[in-house]
Amino acid sequence: MSKVTKGRKVRLAKACEQNRRVPAWVMIRTNRSVVSHPYRRNWRKSTLKV
Repeated sequence: MSKVTKGRKVRLAKACEQNRRVPAWVMIRTNRSVVSHPYRRNWRKSTLKV
């Protein structure tokens, strides 16, 4: 990571923060109509264009 620029690190960190499940309170509030997160991804299955 020493050769990676700061902008790319920031974008990778943003993608890392986005890669988490929908909070339980959101599922409860929406009666489980919102269960999946649109930004979820697996590090092996998809590549980031950052």
